Amino acid sequence: MEQVRVRFAPSPTGYLHIGGARTALFNWFFARQNNGQLVLRIEDTDFERLQEDSVAQILNSLKWLGIDWDEGPEKAGDFGPYYQSQRQDIYAAAAEILIQTGKAYYCFCTEEELETEREKQRQEGLPVRYSGKCSRLSANEIQERMEQGFKPVLRIKLPDFGQIVVKDIIRGSVSFKYDQFDDFIIMKSNGLPAYNFACTVDDHAMRISHVIRAEEHLSNTPKQQFIYEALGYEIPEFAHLSMILAPDRSKLSKRHGATSVSEFKDLGCLPEAIINYLTLLGWSPAEEQSEIISPEQTVRAFSLDKVSKTAAVYDIQKLIWLNGQYITKYDLEKLTFHAIPFLIQEGVISSLEAEQNHAYILSVIKTVRERVRTLKEFAEACRYFFQDITGYDEKGREKYFRQEDAETLLLKGRECLAKVENFNVENTEKAYRNLMEELNIKGGQIIHPTRLALTGRTVSPGLFDVMALLGQKRCLERLDQAIGLIRAYKNEKEKA
Repeated sequence: MEQVRVRFAPSPTGYLHIGGARTALFNWFFARQNNGQLVLRIEDTDFERLQEDSVAQILNSLKWLGIDWDEGPEKAGDFGPYYQSQRQDIYAAAAEILIQTGKAYYCFCTEEELETEREKQRQEGLPVRYSGKCSRLSANEIQERMEQGFKPVLRIKLPDFGQIVVKDIIRGSVSFKYDQFDDFIIMKSNGLPAYNFACTVDDHAMRISHVIRAEEHLSNTPKQQFIYEALGYEIPEFAHLSMILAPDRSKLSKRHGATSVSEFKDLGCLPEAIINYLTLLGWSPAEEQSEIISPEQTVRAFSLDKVSKTAAVYDIQKLIWLNGQYITKYDLEKLTFHAIPFLIQEGVISSLEAEQNHAYILSVIKTVRERVRTLKEFAEACRYFFQDITGYDEKGREKYFRQEDAETLLLKGRECLAKVENFNVENTEKAYRNLMEELNIKGGQIIHPTRLALTGRTVSPGLFDVMALLGQKRCLERLDQAIGLIRAYKNEKEKA
């Protein structure tokens, strides 16, 4: 096969998992590096496990991440349809070829008969596998059972001895003995194809040159390779990506926190940060390369032989750290666009405020961006810029508002700020520096209580940046509020 064609083939049984997203991403990298094509195929024949909104969730997650496909749902191509549920005639035709060539046979065994056979094998200490007895049925016996209304499955006939060798780009040659398998089912009794059969037929029909997928599918590959050979298909190249394990090296699950792309989005992760994190989850760039790496850089450097054979360990803290790095450098307009829904969701601003105060919101985001690691954290980091102070940090209140000279310092600070004519960062800082010199005090003595008065917190962006954003009127009002509280403390103390 001359042209590189890869595929991402999710089952719509849930949201796009981080493992699935990485598989899609690595296929995308490989396709883009080789000027190839990425096919998106929806494997939706497991009707019992299908979830109604799953396809939309998968497509939206891929789009949000920036992983585009060349053929598939919403993008017509020459090898559709791209939903397996719409390809039944293709599977039936391939199955008929195997029947006619004697490489597959009808099996009428009931589940009860199969379980009886398996139990006998277990008792005798034999490998538990289908005996293949239906392969010995005559044409007349098959016809008779069909006429009686029995609905058979279709099994492929495997050799009793020997082995099949899978050549894997990442893992090298992997051998599987035929006696590890029985004559597995390729078509179910309801007429639907089994997974291994459908994906083999589709990969051939869609001219897939490289099958890049998760390690968990490695055990399926010998079965699929045998189907390729039985149908006379050219075998694609295989590459099985290492597993993604939880921090304790157990199987990654919900108990380890967010595991789907939509969950990471809800946590406030930027798509570029997730892509960067997934890129490094089992693949390593050159040693001198920074951990911050763009898709464009990866496309230039990507190769399957740099994919690790050992399991990758999922580390949410690493992702959150990367996300913080992206937030500090992200385009401000784009960052604000991503942050506003979280501000609205957490009740910091209304939708109307988001429309009317865009320039102000932009300035606030710019001021606090280096202090947050997720978009969700923007809500709490920004709150005092939009809402009145209703409480003060408890430790800060005890430390700064109850000191002897707290009222005097804040009164002096208020008087100083009230005289500033052009209320910007430069002028407010100059005024406060002059006041510190006049009072012969260290900066922290007045800056800390002022910060607490203006933000309700002991930690914030630069105080003079905060002042300039809040504006003169609100700064004076908040100082008055804090001074009133300090006086209330004094009255309580005198009464006591």
